[in-house]
Amino acid sequence: MIADNLQNIKQDIQDSCALVHRDPKEVTLVAVTKSVESLQTEELINAGVTHCAENRVDKLLQKKQDLLKYSEVKWHLIGNLQRRKVKLIVNEIDYFHALDSLKLAEEIQKRLEKQLACFVEVNVSGEVSKHGISPAELLPFLESLAAYPNIQVVGLMTMAPKDASAEQIRKVFETLRELRDLAQSKQYTHAPCTELSMGMSQDFQLAIEEGATFIRVGTALFKDEEEE
Repeated sequence: MIADNLQNIKQDIQDSCALVHRDPKEVTLVAVTKSVESLQTEELINAGVTHCAENRVDKLLQKKQDLLKYSEVKWHLIGNLQRRKVKLIVNEIDYFHALDSLKLAEEIQKRLEKQLACFVEVNVSGEVSKHGISPAELLPFLESLAAYPNIQVVGLMTMAPKDASAEQIRKVFETLRELRDLAQSKQYTHAPCTELSMGMSQDFQLAIEEGATFIRVGTALFKDEEEE
């Protein structure tokens, strides 16, 4: 079932790319495995997925340990990270998708033993319930991150509102792409901002059409397995 779901999602990626004349190779599927155990995650890896994500530090560490033999897997932390947990996780992951404060950046820099690819989280929709900096804060924030040489800002991340219309969701993704382009034009060496992490199970097709290079898919991969 997982392999079938994966094939369906790969087809959706191809179809969405074809609509806007993009190469599907530009889109990295990040499997969000927070709702399943290591066994199902292993099944997914054996089906060809090489990017896995968790939103909790403890679950990521446990799963990575369980699946240690799969050295090709890149691990992503996509959830909010408390500063007290930074030391446990930053040297165990390949990507962090939720950088949204200088205090957090300072703690990450202090604990890192190597450079870490980070996405700055932007709260494009302005929802109070969401983390992330505001669009207006983006450039000053990126400039400030130059003080932390182990943090490589590879791109921007956002989440669209859950119950919004397709038009509203598309606007959020379009805005993030425009912000990414603006950041890219500044040519910061510490923040090349080439990537866009946006789109989840319910809206990744729209995200791809608006330029997503990393999509974070969980529910659609594991439907009929376990509830998220």
